[in-house]
Amino acid sequence: MALSEHGAPLAPLTTMRVGGPADTLVTAVTTDEVVAAVRAADEAGTPLLLVSGGSNLVIADDGFRGTVVRIATQGLRVESRDDEHVVVTVAAGEVWDEVVARAVAEGWSGIEALSGIPGLAGATPVQNVGAYGQEVAQTITRVLAWDRQEQRQVTFDNAQCGFTYRHSVFKQSDRYVVLEVTFELGLGGLSAPVAYADLARQLDVEQGERVPLAAAREAVLVQRGNRGMVLDASDHDTWSCGSFFTNPILPTSQMDALVERATQRLGPDGPVPPVFAAGEGQSKTSAAWLIDKAGFGKGHRMPGPVALSTKHTLAITNRGGATAADVAELAREVRDGVREAFGVTLVNEPVFVGHSL
Repeated sequence: MALSEHGAPLAPLTTMRVGGPADTLVTAVTTDEVVAAVRAADEAGTPLLLVSGGSNLVIADDGFRGTVVRIATQGLRVESRDDEHVVVTVAAGEVWDEVVARAVAEGWSGIEALSGIPGLAGATPVQNVGAYGQEVAQTITRVLAWDRQEQRQVTFDNAQCGFTYRHSVFKQSDRYVVLEVTFELGLGGLSAPVAYADLARQLDVEQGERVPLAAAREAVLVQRGNRGMVLDASDHDTWSCGSFFTNPILPTSQMDALVERATQRLGPDGPVPPVFAAGEGQSKTSAAWLIDKAGFGKGHRMPGPVALSTKHTLAITNRGGATAADVAELAREVRDGVREAFGVTLVNEPVFVGHSL
């Protein structure tokens, strides 16, 4: 039977380390326990919150008035393999970076650029987790989930997951609880083509080249570490949700207006926002660039209790003793400041529970 606790603190279950207690915290270590806990809460009409790695949650200081189900399932099994690919299914509660490390050790390619990302495997399809030119949408073949509405297990293929930038059908509502994720990964010991310019420079290769998997993983961990994006209890720059805002994707007309506004603000010879193709009629730019050029530099609000990371402007960090209210207040300051400076409204990536931005 799953472990159930009353009044358990939730802050230690999140990477931001803020938030009050849960009325009830259920730790589920098997898929059956996850389903049973979710069904019990739904049948009782009790508010429900799912927690995996806690890397994408900002829980209110008052905590959560309801049942919190902590997903702690384990297991990784090889479904099939041929000369070029291996298909593996991973339990939702597996630590994501340990899955990536296992893949690299086994010579499985396709998720090595996602090294060092905090959280659990079950959260990766929800956010369509991505970094350094890779995202899980490229390798996920199916997702097994519990449908809270129909009270049954359902399987989604890749297309049915509705993957877009940092989004999926699992994120747009709380109807589905991810139970297992299945990936098709390459074989051969070499990484997928290196797609990120900074990573290619560090590896001393051209974009599009492949490198040994271990080298790719090590380079990604260095890149993330330089940005304070690898969890380290002794480094308050990692007491965060990672990238707090998503990179804006704008219609071409709005991107042109942004570039013009940046030129007016920073001068004709000043820096211009980076622009990347993002589909027909759309372009993506850098949230970190907008934050910095709006006047919020690294370490803004230091010494805290909440401040932007000293390594990367895209991370809001707990310097020790911060509250959820502190986090939300700084997030509003940055969001509103960027909107005033550039006319772009940043969208927060972490989920606010029990309060709003």
